[in-house]
Amino acid sequence: MLLLKGSIRYGITFDIDSKRAETLRLEAMAAEPSLWADQTRGQEVMRELGRLKDDILAIERIDEKRADLAVLNELALAEDDGRLAKELEEALADLDREVDEVELKSWFTGEFDDHDAVVTIHPGAGGVESQDWAEMLLRMYLRWADKKAFKTEITDFQQGDGAGIKSVTFTAKGPYAFGHFRPEKGVHRLVRISPFDSSSRRHTSFSSVDVTPLIDDEAAVEIDPKDLRIETYRASGAGGQHVNVTDSAVRITHIPTGVVAQCQSERSQFQNKDTAMQILKARLFELEEEKKRDEMDKLRGEKKDIAWGSQIRSYVLHPYSLVKDHRINLEKGNIQGVLDGDLDEFIVAYYRAGF
Repeated sequence: MLLLKGSIRYGITFDIDSKRAETLRLEAMAAEPSLWADQTRGQEVMRELGRLKDDILAIERIDEKRADLAVLNELALAEDDGRLAKELEEALADLDREVDEVELKSWFTGEFDDHDAVVTIHPGAGGVESQDWAEMLLRMYLRWADKKAFKTEITDFQQGDGAGIKSVTFTAKGPYAFGHFRPEKGVHRLVRISPFDSSSRRHTSFSSVDVTPLIDDEAAVEIDPKDLRIETYRASGAGGQHVNVTDSAVRITHIPTGVVAQCQSERSQFQNKDTAMQILKARLFELEEEKKRDEMDKLRGEKKDIAWGSQIRSYVLHPYSLVKDHRINLEKGNIQGVLDGDLDEFIVAYYRAGF
């Protein structure tokens, strides 16, 4: 069996010495009273310091486990012990997943990869079937986020017609949340025997997933208050006894672009307004990024619909079980595992492919 050596894997070196040196530099900065004259800057330094310390601990843990497994490997070979060999195989699989996670962080080099994420799901072609598929995707992502220890909050939820959802927006907060969720942006296709078809025919459904970074207040997204239309309305859907009692939900429209953000998850209208503004900034930022890519989009053709031929990933429940990511040609037969939130292999493969 091939064990990890020197914290090197797939050509990636986890430069722990550089991380330690940067940690010392940031700790010295944090000790300077002048840093805290700017609270925002001070908080940024502490967040980065925390991320570095987490990375160092993860790398040190991998090296310790690698050393322990090297000893276990020698014992298994010397004693020809099947029980030890099985234990070693299971431990290597766990270590492999830990290395994947640390390696993944080394690819999070985008400007906003370390930010929290705003995720919106919209059903496409397929009616009630697609609305149900959108809700299945929501469940998948919330389970995945829970496994990654991300804190999630549904900020807007529009119930579907009879089943599923018309749209949903949630935030995922935690280290590199946007970097983790970014590969999921695109159209997702489901093929199955429809539970809504009395003739038990096979149906194909589509839903789109949009992912944007949650932009901090200090980010360079300029909004003229005169360009905003702010409305309040009565919240709907799941939310406890407070829902439909007061007009606490807030919808903000950026009039020049038509971009809309809304939030109904909080009891306070002021809290909902703050959250909606954060989401609006994220969407306006993404709009500017799309403008920068406009010329490339024109070369590629028209923007794809949420329908056949535009999917980034297909989930086939009938006539066979398979999940296939069309961008990286990765296939997994355990579709139920994927729908239960086992997405790490797709995310790692996406970044490893150089996207």
